Amino acid sequence: MAIQRLNESQLYHAATLDKLSSKSTKELPPIDEIVGQERAQKAVEFAMSIKEKGYNIYAIGQNGLGKRTMVMRYLNRHQHDENELFDWCYVANFEDVRTPRVLKLPCGVGSKLKQDIDKLLSKLVVAMPLAFDNEMYFSRADKLKNQLAQKQASELEQISREAKEKGISLSITPQGDYQFIAMQGEELHTEESFDELSAKEQEEFSSIIDALEVQLRDMVRQLTEWEETYSEKIKKLNDDVTLDVITHFIKQLKEDYSGYSEIKTYLTSLQKDIVENADIFLEQVNEQAEIATASLDKKLPRRYKVNVLVSRGSECEFPIIVEESPNYHSLFGYVETATFKGTVFTDFSLIRAGSLHKANGGVLMIDAQKVLEQPYVWDGLKRALRARQLSFTSLEKEVTLTGAVSLDPEPIPLDIKIILFGDYRTYQLLQHYDPEFSELFRVTADFEDEMKRTSDSELQYARFISSVIQDNGLLHCDRKAIARIIEHSARLAGDQNKLSLHSAHIANLLRESNYVARQANANMIRSSHVEEALANQEMRVSRIKDSVMETFINGTTLIHTHGSAIGQVNALSVLSTSEYMFGAPNRITATTCYGEGEVIDIERSVDLGGSIHSKGVMILSAYLSSVFGKTARVPLNTTITFEQSYGGVDGDSASMAEFCAVVSAFSKQANRQDIAITGSMNQFGESQPIGGVNEKIEGFFDVCVIKGRTSEQGVIIPRANMHNLMLRADIVKAVEKNEFHIWAIDHVTEAIELFTGKKAGEPSDEGSYPVDTIYGIAQAKLNALRK
Repeated sequence: MAIQRLNESQLYHAATLDKLSSKSTKELPPIDEIVGQERAQKAVEFAMSIKEKGYNIYAIGQNGLGKRTMVMRYLNRHQHDENELFDWCYVANFEDVRTPRVLKLPCGVGSKLKQDIDKLLSKLVVAMPLAFDNEMYFSRADKLKNQLAQKQASELEQISREAKEKGISLSITPQGDYQFIAMQGEELHTEESFDELSAKEQEEFSSIIDALEVQLRDMVRQLTEWEETYSEKIKKLNDDVTLDVITHFIKQLKEDYSGYSEIKTYLTSLQKDIVENADIFLEQVNEQAEIATASLDKKLPRRYKVNVLVSRGSECEFPIIVEESPNYHSLFGYVETATFKGTVFTDFSLIRAGSLHKANGGVLMIDAQKVLEQPYVWDGLKRALRARQLSFTSLEKEVTLTGAVSLDPEPIPLDIKIILFGDYRTYQLLQHYDPEFSELFRVTADFEDEMKRTSDSELQYARFISSVIQDNGLLHCDRKAIARIIEHSARLAGDQNKLSLHSAHIANLLRESNYVARQANANMIRSSHVEEALANQEMRVSRIKDSVMETFINGTTLIHTHGSAIGQVNALSVLSTSEYMFGAPNRITATTCYGEGEVIDIERSVDLGGSIHSKGVMILSAYLSSVFGKTARVPLNTTITFEQSYGGVDGDSASMAEFCAVVSAFSKQANRQDIAITGSMNQFGESQPIGGVNEKIEGFFDVCVIKGRTSEQGVIIPRANMHNLMLRADIVKAVEKNEFHIWAIDHVTEAIELFTGKKAGEPSDEGSYPVDTIYGIAQAKLNALRK
């Protein structure tokens, strides 16, 4: 194909919005999905439809593509089964307090049960002391006590009477012990008077006392049995009183929850335990209140409270949880501790839920990189997904060799979809280093960076703009503003026929345009406001560009945009920061000397050239040899360099420029300096597309403005880059007025023709070129050197 000079319509694809009937976003219905992500949306739909283990999702894509927004919008529309969502509660296990029991309850029941149990406890705290502090209880207790006292008195009186008949007195020592003492009439024997008795009398008294002591021991055993019986009767009395009180209050609860077997079982064990531990409500009320205060809780007996770990509410909304800080405790929950009188304690009421508990039955979304940054989290997540249950394993227990006394709550069954958001690199690392990753995350949702630009997709994009405006409460956009944003999206995509799907960037542009419009007291966002917002964005991040352009103004960087020079070409390069990319011209020069036909790349020799740049130079050398060295060795060494380049150089987009400089040096024919060129080439001299074509053209145009504009200036690009052109309005206008030119070429020989004004030349069958062509002139000079 011949050299093509591009016209203004080929430099910018304006949005016509053929299918948009409305005049602004006000009449445009917002879209409820992210445009252009059908592939990713199908993947999410597929994963959500499969209940089997392992069908979790890894969402791949760059930041700003709207991955989370798209997934949230789909999930909010997703139909879910309310029967698969539950409230989760922990209650005391009265048989083993170290292993609290878990209650799996329908939505909304957990909170109601907690409130009802709290009300029950509040009533019992008042009613129990009253039940034991009234005349009826006192009389029943006194009656039992009197019965015991009468029996004790009767037995003592009988043994005392028998002893008296035998001249022995039964008395009680100050220590409370029983003691038999011989009598002398009505008086007790003293030690002196007893010693005065005959040995026979003393022996008689001793034998009588021994027999009485045996009888006394039997009586004491009897008394002990009576006291035990009395204690049992008192306990039964207390149990009966407690049972009467609790039965009265718990009866209604049992009726209310008769349809829930787990709650019925719990209420039965609760009733039994309260009967056995009634003193919790009596003697230890103050201590219970102090413990409750220590753990920031209500002043109710903690043993009988219900800890609602997760409550779905009566609405039973499908849980969609986004965990921004996925550390171990925030994901898996933890058991708190409280301090009471210098002692650290814990119980089931101090168990706290993590994001996995809250998302159980639904979806948990987390950033993959954040998960991998936190210690123990990735292993814990895999363990939970493998076992399909959540255990409160203390992190301290996992990382230390000692095991403190702690709770071991019943595990909670886990039914969840995990969506990890991450980039390709993280995905590849996990695939490569963790064999379990592919088993647990079987679905990949791959998000596109861009979409095809058609009339239909422009309409979709306009609806996306409308949805951003409505979600953020912004001013509406008129038709021209919508078109300008769509055109900017194509520029972001770097393609006339595509639109960028970096929704965050478009949303930011809309917010900033809204700010500009409000500052101007406008009632709608217009294209001028969008232009000003774009200009403001560029101004904020273009400090380095301004610094580079200043070097062209003050002459620090040498460049010519007029005239011609031998062995010299203006190439185009792109410089970039994390936020901004801009183009600037570079002077490439080539010099020759007698030698072996070697092409010396100075950048490579001093380790400033990257591997791709070096490859481009080697391709150039190969093509150069095929043009001039088919019949004999090229007798020149050529040295090429980027002038005034003091940093690394990489990429092959300057290889056509380098070749044109070398051919100029060979032929001693001058190259125009008012033209710049970008594009790589292959071993056959064919031009190949490069990146950043818009920025490169704009960079040269800006330098031409600095150095002085002429109507002959322009840029040569590969024809394959034509669809990438979305140039600034001032350049499009200059091309329209024939004040600037952009040429598209297929072969490096076309570039030589533009630079020199002469044909490059076609070889004959013998390999010679016409004498009036650039190649012919160069060949003649080389042949002269060979001779």
